[in-house]
Amino acid sequence: MTKHPSRHLISLDDLADSEVRDIVEHGAALARRSAQGHRATGTALAGDVVGVYFRKTSTRTRTAFSSGALRLGAGLVTYGPDDLQLNTGETTEDTGRVMAGMLDVLVARTAGEMGELRAWAAQQRMAVVNAMSAEEHPTQGLTDLTTLTQRFGAVDGLSVVYVGEGNNSAAALALGLSRYRGVRLELRTPPGYGLDGSVLARARRSAAEHGSDVSERHDMDRLPADFDVAYTTRWQTTGTSKPDPDWRSVFAPFQVTDALMEGSPKAVFMHDLPAHRGEEVTAEVLDGPASIAFDQAENKLYSAMAVLEWSRALSA
Repeated sequence: MTKHPSRHLISLDDLADSEVRDIVEHGAALARRSAQGHRATGTALAGDVVGVYFRKTSTRTRTAFSSGALRLGAGLVTYGPDDLQLNTGETTEDTGRVMAGMLDVLVARTAGEMGELRAWAAQQRMAVVNAMSAEEHPTQGLTDLTTLTQRFGAVDGLSVVYVGEGNNSAAALALGLSRYRGVRLELRTPPGYGLDGSVLARARRSAAEHGSDVSERHDMDRLPADFDVAYTTRWQTTGTSKPDPDWRSVFAPFQVTDALMEGSPKAVFMHDLPAHRGEEVTAEVLDGPASIAFDQAENKLYSAMAVLEWSRALSA
């Protein structure tokens, strides 16, 4: 196995269609093997060192990349929010230059703007993976596509209803689904809390190129019939707050309930977790037979492993 200059994952927009599909298919294959009782391990990253730097809380993403790196044979260095000299005034550029001389991959959750991540990615010695920024959660998007592939066999042709805030997970979902053919994504977001206009425009352009459709409404009237997936995220996105003190009343109608799911009895329910039962989703749906949210969470591991292998540009 030969390792070439590292590749970065800052936004799904940075990836070609073929790269998205390769990562997703590899992650889904690892998930299938695990379901058959074959533990996902390997030596693809043997000799590599992966840094995991999280300024914000994380259960699934941090554990997935840490566990995935170890399962692929890499060493691991972890940093908390107060561990780097960034806190004492060292520049972003200097920090990235130092890390690139010591790490092979840096998985970072800043929950801020992407500019810092792109500054670190201005080299090819160390791969940089965006584990969530304010604008986008690309590794979540790849996990979602992996889960859909595992469940349905393919993403092409699926109908997805997203209910809730147009946050970074919704952005990644829109940018990811729009790469597939014949997909219909309808976002139902509260007034004033929709998907960022530039993200929506990019997703729509990509969808048009692939014969798909991405739309957004700010009400819960006339939901589409016969959808395959209902998806939501928690109302209070990690690392954010809402300036409107009455925001909960605005969000209240945007809840996934049994009544919503009954409109498409064969549909599955997805959630990026953590979940707040009784807010964005009822306990009956999250813990019910249609829910694949915890399969989706486990798939973070397999998707992370696929991203790590892709980032190191491995070839035979």
